[in-house]
Amino acid sequence: MPYTVFDTPGVVHFFRLLTAIVLRLTGWKVEGEKPPMPRAVMIAVPHTSNWDFVYMVMVSFTLRQKIYWMGKDTLFKGWKGPIMRWFGGVPVNRRSRNNLVDQMIDTLKESDSLILTVPPEGTRGHVSEWKTGFYYMALGANVPIVCSYLDWGRKVGGVGLALTPTGDVDKDFETLKEFYIGMEGKRPEYFSIDSIKAKKTDK
Repeated sequence: MPYTVFDTPGVVHFFRLLTAIVLRLTGWKVEGEKPPMPRAVMIAVPHTSNWDFVYMVMVSFTLRQKIYWMGKDTLFKGWKGPIMRWFGGVPVNRRSRNNLVDQMIDTLKESDSLILTVPPEGTRGHVSEWKTGFYYMALGANVPIVCSYLDWGRKVGGVGLALTPTGDVDKDFETLKEFYIGMEGKRPEYFSIDSIKAKKTDK
């Protein structure tokens, strides 16, 4: 995978120092450790605000975890391409014959090291279903699903449960949901883990 801000000498040390200062000033703490496996699909929950991305990046700097995220290939055109990739962006072609899940399965299989971050809610608003694309990416690539979180109620972020998908979507989703019980999004009215179900048509 491309060289990113997470492994650029000098720059990464600056961002780690800046992260430590911001987290201290805002009263946030980081728990857990970075995933021990080189490849995984990491879900980011809850996702109710643009601030979630900012704090998840700071959690990654604190845990010294290099992460990647998906973006439309049009965002990577011209001069923006190298910058987007440097910040961990992975271009995906939604117009391709191969769907997004298949593209990312291939990318995961071809990579020696790749932690792909995906928000299963797919939007910052209230949802009653999680998109299942992340699940089938992990299943198809034979990699774990790692749970990352931002609990705005406690002001704690981190990485926890690692689940190897079994192919039983409903059963595995219940395990994932149990991990997030009691956690609160920045906009609590948009996040209720009890009501979440797997989107059946999102393979």
